Amino acid sequence: MNRLESLFQRKKSNILNVYCTAGYPQLDNTIEVMMALEEGGADMIELGMPYSDPLADGPVIQASSSVALANGMTITKLFDQLRTFRHQVHVPVILMGYMNPVLQFGFEKFCQQAAAVAVDGLILPDLPIYEFESEYGAMIRRFGLDFIFLITPETSEDRIRKIDELSTGFIYAVSSSSTTGSAKNMTDVSSFLKRLKHMKLKNPVLVGFGIKDKETFDAACLNANGAIIGSAYISALQKTGEVKETTSAFLKGILE
Repeated sequence: MNRLESLFQRKKSNILNVYCTAGYPQLDNTIEVMMALEEGGADMIELGMPYSDPLADGPVIQASSSVALANGMTITKLFDQLRTFRHQVHVPVILMGYMNPVLQFGFEKFCQQAAAVAVDGLILPDLPIYEFESEYGAMIRRFGLDFIFLITPETSEDRIRKIDELSTGFIYAVSSSSTTGSAKNMTDVSSFLKRLKHMKLKNPVLVGFGIKDKETFDAACLNANGAIIGSAYISALQKTGEVKETTSAFLKGILE
């Protein structure tokens, strides 16, 4: 049983996945941030690989990507930083990024190195289902990595069922068809999540985009297995630049 399966078997609800940008706020903060997130109570970490044109990301995460790139973060540098991270970080870790830099790095080499450092899965929002099925999915599976697809309230039931069939780990339910960090009407989000619940999908569902505090986290968790927080955490780091205390205080505000 891998780390993600183990987590979802052990904990069925209120799972907190926190997004952070590799190489932010400083180039060498990556592992420090991840350790602080685990110590603060995050169940899972979504580690963003900075990219100059991150289509699904709002202004806060885009800005953190720009800073990380200016700091010198690359995929090669990231794998170097992650070489021994499992000595300190034990929660599941998902790499989130975009196809362009991964293809430039080499897709097979990327999967091989992700598996070698003990990353658990991938989120690549701009990898189409067709290409996943015809070309990349077999390679991802060969290296034992989970692959997480995104769905939105506009995704058809047939497509949701197809994604459920192809996904491993969990399904990322985007709370609306916008970018990360946007304000959301949690009543609308709730009706979307209830619809997913009634579909009895085989994969757990985590909801993201617009989850920013205890109130929105708790509301999201009523009809999903958990939620993903990104922009609000990056904003907190941005204000102080102090990793450990800021992370601890931020997570305490969500979980207590």
